[in-house]
Amino acid sequence: MHMLNFFAAWIVILLGFVAGAVLGLFFHQEEWMGGYDSWRRRMARLGHISFFGIAFINLAYAVSVAAFQVAPGSAYVSWLFVAGAITMPLICFLSAYKKEFHHLFFIPVLSLIIGTVLFFTQGLFA
Repeated sequence: MHMLNFFAAWIVILLGFVAGAVLGLFFHQEEWMGGYDSWRRRMARLGHISFFGIAFINLAYAVSVAAFQVAPGSAYVSWLFVAGAITMPLICFLSAYKKEFHHLFFIPVLSLIIGTVLFFTQGLFA
């Protein structure tokens, strides 16, 4: 199951490059998305960087399971990390579009926290 995380990580890294390229087309415009310090622009930047940050979590999980021959535990861990990689940038960009979406940040946060706790309890120290 850890191969899912390996491939998901590289796909999300590619999406991060694409998102950065799209955002980069407009970054030179000072008032784009309400200016540098605006909520919209901050959420777009956070969405862009979250692609990479959570991709590295997925890569770390895949490498940990493979390199250290750690029991991968349940498939839930793998899917929770993938869910975090999908939902964090999605909710960031949705929040940039409409601020009300910020109420959904608990979804990626909890999926990553629960995935990490399960990895420790059912994988590393099982």
